[in-house]
Amino acid sequence: MDGHKTPRGARTPVSTAGAGLGASDQADQQGVIGIALAAVLTAMLAQGSWQWFATYIGVTLLAVVFCFYRLPRWMPGPRSSYVRNLAAYSVVVGLCVVIALAPMLQRWAWLFPMPGTRDRCDALGAYESIRTEAALSNLATRDPAALIQAQNTQSHTAIADCLSATTTLWLPVYAAGAAVVVGVGAWSVDRVRARNESAGAG
Repeated sequence: MDGHKTPRGARTPVSTAGAGLGASDQADQQGVIGIALAAVLTAMLAQGSWQWFATYIGVTLLAVVFCFYRLPRWMPGPRSSYVRNLAAYSVVVGLCVVIALAPMLQRWAWLFPMPGTRDRCDALGAYESIRTEAALSNLATRDPAALIQAQNTQSHTAIADCLSATTTLWLPVYAAGAAVVVGVGAWSVDRVRARNESAGAG
């Protein structure tokens, strides 16, 4: 039975509650995307060197998006709701990916070579070491170990800040690339799934 008769003989659908639940789920999914985007933008605007906690934030956001967001059914056409949802989904996932990778991009030359930039950052670190030595020249005779430690600390900080700034400048490129890969992959999978479902129903 798909419904029951009212006193006037009309039939009331039994799926009304289900439809309301679907709308609620869709609103929740949009809220998850908004929260993830706000968190990622907050991390993007953070100052200083990229720390490993950014990787944890990125992975957490990816887990939230993958667990609580589902793309709608695949629909053809560039103006369909599916394409709009896919664009938002891909951009957010791309941002989450680069947030997770940022500390690695900053530290691992094989992952993010940045030709010429790392050499300039090393030169900046050497300059900061010399400047620290000049500023704390009185420690050379009193506590040479403390002077060396101060030089190393300032040099390391200068190099890390330099690499972090350059990494941040390039993150949009990596985010766009990740978004394209995610978008094409999700579109292909959903298209094949929709075709298989249509073939099975036929």
